[in-house]
Amino acid sequence: MTSTPRQRVVNFVQRRVANPLMRLVPIQTLLETTGRKSGRPRTTPIGGRLDGDTFWLVSEFGDRSQYVRNIAANPRVRVRVRGRWHSGTAVALPDDDARARLAELPRMNSAAVRAMGDNLLTIRVDLD
Repeated sequence: MTSTPRQRVVNFVQRRVANPLMRLVPIQTLLETTGRKSGRPRTTPIGGRLDGDTFWLVSEFGDRSQYVRNIAANPRVRVRVRGRWHSGTAVALPDDDARARLAELPRMNSAAVRAMGDNLLTIRVDLD
């Protein structure tokens, strides 16, 4: 799977600037996956919405996103919502209408995902 030029630019900015800063914000929603090669925890700032025992998010680069590739290798994840960690199992939903799903998620993040993304993919996390 090769990344697009747009994805390379976005990944660089996210990896080097945005993500390290956002991880420090206590109320930032985070997704923790297990690295498919390293086996180490990987934490990614995300946007999404908790709906009962389900957390919804949309990946801007679909199955090219590193955290989606980690989920494919090991679907057990943790999500930090409002400062509290929840364990669960993540499922990619390629048949879900990701653009429609974004309309149900926080506006600011959804606008960024729409603007930067080119292969939207809905992810559902079923919390324990």
